Amino acid sequence: MITREQVMEVLKTIILPEVFKTPLELNLVRNIAINDHQVEITLTRPDVSEKHQEWLKSRIEDLVKNTEDVESVSVIYEESTASRLNKIGQVIAVMSGKGGVGKSLVTGLSALSLRRRGYSVGILDADITGPSIPKMFGINDRPEVVDTGILPVSSRTGIKVMSLNLLLPDENEAVIWRGPIIGKVITQFWEDVIWGELDYLIVDLPPGTADAPLTVLQTLPVSGIIIVSSPQDLATMIVKKAVRMANTMKKRIIGVVENMSYLYVPEINKKMELFGPSRGEEIARAAGAPLLAQIPIDPKLAALCDKGEIENYTSEAIDKLGQALAGMPSDRSTG
Repeated sequence: MITREQVMEVLKTIILPEVFKTPLELNLVRNIAINDHQVEITLTRPDVSEKHQEWLKSRIEDLVKNTEDVESVSVIYEESTASRLNKIGQVIAVMSGKGGVGKSLVTGLSALSLRRRGYSVGILDADITGPSIPKMFGINDRPEVVDTGILPVSSRTGIKVMSLNLLLPDENEAVIWRGPIIGKVITQFWEDVIWGELDYLIVDLPPGTADAPLTVLQTLPVSGIIIVSSPQDLATMIVKKAVRMANTMKKRIIGVVENMSYLYVPEINKKMELFGPSRGEEIARAAGAPLLAQIPIDPKLAALCDKGEIENYTSEAIDKLGQALAGMPSDRSTG
């Protein structure tokens, strides 16, 4: 009698038009029932035209029926939701105790460094009142809304991005919302966005330790947290509050990234610590986690972000950051 494994092997050979992936890659298969020589396959309805949905149904029935010991095959579609279509590996939250330390920059660079290592990556911009991710990546397209949810917008290198700025009529429009509304929007970005299959989803948290970060840490299956700091005394003190929040929520701190660590002046071959001596190691010890990277003040990086070309940036610090994140223990979570 035919086995489930044999049916799965057949499904691996079918490439769905419009998206050019197999039903397995799209996480469409909900159930395979085998009774004697009869096979019933339940699929989540894919986000393609009805014509191609019918093609997929017919193709599966034909190929499985031609398998030995199969008398009849039926393919049933069930209505899908965005979260059921998603298959996300690591959810990494990027957090700081205050604004202005470069949390969104670290989010963008983390996603970029992982993408360059061949991983599928998305960015959920949960900094609702100060979204800057689309600007860094030069993204202006509006997300497409389909029956099952919202499709994120892809960057030039294929990083999937969802941000409130992409939904506003004007990117300069101020978002004046109370905490519960912001929390609901963040939850919708997780539940209603069709992220598909991702190795990493990087979440840019709002600064501080109030409602919005709490919503993310309570709602999303966060695999780990990156703490972002800078050398200033005030920033160091406040970041320790974020470390305490992460520990209280029992979320693993992957490591610390110190931004604006120094300015390198090539003419004199010297690193100048404009904001005082580095406190990255101090914060890392307080967090009980490694110092992942020390990002310098780099006019080239600032210019690329302003032009929406962060994906053109390269540096040794970013390579090391990607290497550290890619070495995280696997803890796959399904949306």
